[in-house]
Amino acid sequence: MSFRKELEKYRDVDEDELLKNLSEAELKKLEDELEELDPDNALLPAGMRQKDQTKKAPTGTFQRDSLLAHLEKQAKEHPDKEDLVPYTGEKRGKAWVPKTKAADPIMESVTLEPELEEALASANDAELCDIAAILGMHTLMSNQQYYEALASSTIVNKQGLNSVIQCTQYKQIPDEQPNSTNVEDTLEKIKRNDSSLFEVNLNNIKNIPIPTLKAYAEALKSNNIVERFSIVGTRSNDPVAYALADMLKVNTTLKSLNVESNFITGAGILALLESLQSNTTLLELKIDNQSQPLGNKVEMEIASMLEKNTTLLKFGYHFTQQGPRLRSSNAMMNNNDLARVVRSDTDGSFTLTLSVPELEKHFKKKFKTKSKFNTKEKA
Repeated sequence: MSFRKELEKYRDVDEDELLKNLSEAELKKLEDELEELDPDNALLPAGMRQKDQTKKAPTGTFQRDSLLAHLEKQAKEHPDKEDLVPYTGEKRGKAWVPKTKAADPIMESVTLEPELEEALASANDAELCDIAAILGMHTLMSNQQYYEALASSTIVNKQGLNSVIQCTQYKQIPDEQPNSTNVEDTLEKIKRNDSSLFEVNLNNIKNIPIPTLKAYAEALKSNNIVERFSIVGTRSNDPVAYALADMLKVNTTLKSLNVESNFITGAGILALLESLQSNTTLLELKIDNQSQPLGNKVEMEIASMLEKNTTLLKFGYHFTQQGPRLRSSNAMMNNNDLARVVRSDTDGSFTLTLSVPELEKHFKKKFKTKSKFNTKEKA
């Protein structure tokens, strides 16, 4: 919680106002800080690892011939180092003699019965391939040919042994069609509360500006038709999460929210969960697969917030620690147990699929059993 409170004070900072108040020296220092390159990257040339800080004026243009002449003169004047052990040309050790190639093993002749000799001599490649499969010589053919020959009483490999190197042809699966949702038209429908728009799916639309996503959250505050809102893979960040959190505090219609595969950090995720304290209609929330891990501290706070919530039924996130995973799972199970209380629309009676002790434990009060209550517990 302290980490989240520390980030809250930077949420509404006006960067333009800060830049206006900086002096010329401070702006120059800020510019120098932004121009810092990567001095530890050995793959970059020396001139690109750090900016040029030399204030001395250049002495002249580069002269390649003069540099080569200077290097050659310096090499001639510098004496060579003497060898510690002088070379005498003496050979030591045994001379290497290549090994002679071993003779090929002699193939032993196998005598078969005349009928078998005649059958094998007149067999074609397809028949020889099936015979090899029956004899267990599966290395001479592909797996598909081998098992088809064993399962069939007729010749199935019409291509013979020449088809051994041919791989199995797999069916190509076409790529998923791009999302055809019109972003601007959908936003206008939400603003005018279109009665035909129950679900908004903006998944995998990469070029949606952040202000547009904030406008969606602002429009959902007054919308009472949309029940499912999904922005998976839209490059959403913490400002979008804050806008959605403010929307959840006042929205009473939305039942499902999916913000998976985005760039939301732990602060944005905690803001979304904290808004559920004021929301009793959202039943499903998915936040998994963000660009960076949330961390153990954020996961523990998520588990604590889920334990305080009694209306959320599905929570999509893969915890890295076992403790918060079990706590969150138990919280979701308790919420689903409470959701099994179904109100009848006909006579106003209750059908209780929970036991009376479980309800008394949750509501912290005693229930009087009357004839209009059916307190039988279902399996």
